[in-house]
Amino acid sequence: VLPENHPRLSDQDDTVIRDQVDRELQDSLVENDWSIPLRIALTCRKLATEGHAETLAGQVTFKADENTFWANPIFGGFANIRQSTVLQIDENLQVIEGDSIPNPGVRFHIWIYRARPDIRAIVHTHPPHASALSLIGRELAIAHMDVAMFYDDCAYLPEWPGVPVANEEGRIISQTLGDKNSILLANHGLLTVGKSLEEATYLAVQFERAARLQLLAESVGEIQPIRDDHARDAHDFLLQDSVVFGTFNAWAEQLLRKEPDIAS
Repeated sequence: VLPENHPRLSDQDDTVIRDQVDRELQDSLVENDWSIPLRIALTCRKLATEGHAETLAGQVTFKADENTFWANPIFGGFANIRQSTVLQIDENLQVIEGDSIPNPGVRFHIWIYRARPDIRAIVHTHPPHASALSLIGRELAIAHMDVAMFYDDCAYLPEWPGVPVANEEGRIISQTLGDKNSILLANHGLLTVGKSLEEATYLAVQFERAARLQLLAESVGEIQPIRDDHARDAHDFLLQDSVVFGTFNAWAEQLLRKEPDIAS
C-alpha cells in the first residue's frame, strides 16, 4: 500500500516525468577518453559488422579544425582498420599523418563541412537496404519509433550526380543536404552528419535499419503514418547525447572485447 503522501502514477505530470528521465539519462552517461583515430576505427568496424562495407566504398571523416581532418584510408576496407591506420589530412586531401591515402570521395565531405559549420563528423556508405531504396525513387519513410531520429530530418537527392570525387558532386550533395542530419542519395547510398563522430555513426547504423524496415513493411502492405507530435518527441529523445553516446559506447566496448586489434 502506498503512503498517503506518495504521488500516484496517474497524478504525475508527463512533462515532469520526461524531464526527470532526460536528466537521469544524462547524469548516468559515462564519458570515455578514446582518441579520434580510435573512434574512427571503431566506427569503421561497427559499420563493417552491419554490412556497410563489402568493398572499398565509403568514408568516415572527422573535422579537427578548419584545415585538418581525420579519415579512414581507402585500402584495407572498414573491417581491417586499426587506430594506427587512420589518416590525418588537409582540405586538399593531402596526407599530414599516415601511410596510405584517403578515399577520393572525401572531397565532397569537405564541401559539406564548409556548408555546415555546426557538424564535426560525416559517414557515407553503400549498405544493401539503403542502396536498394535508393534505386526505386522513394524517400526514407519514418513510421517506427526506433528510427524517429530521421523524422523530418532526412534529405533526398533524386538524381545521381556521378561518382563523387570532384567538386561538382560536393556542391550538389552539400546543397541538397541543407540543414538535415542525413540524406538518401539516389542510385548511390546514404550519408549522415553529426556534431560528434558518435552521432554520425549512430545515425548511419540506424539509417540502414530504417531502410530495411521500410522495404520489409512495403513488401507486405502499406506503411501507416505516425502522429507528427509523437514523431517529433521521439526524434528529440533519440538524439539526446545520453542516448547517442550511450549507444556508441556499448557498440565500442563490445568491439574492443571481440576485436582488440582495433586499438593497435
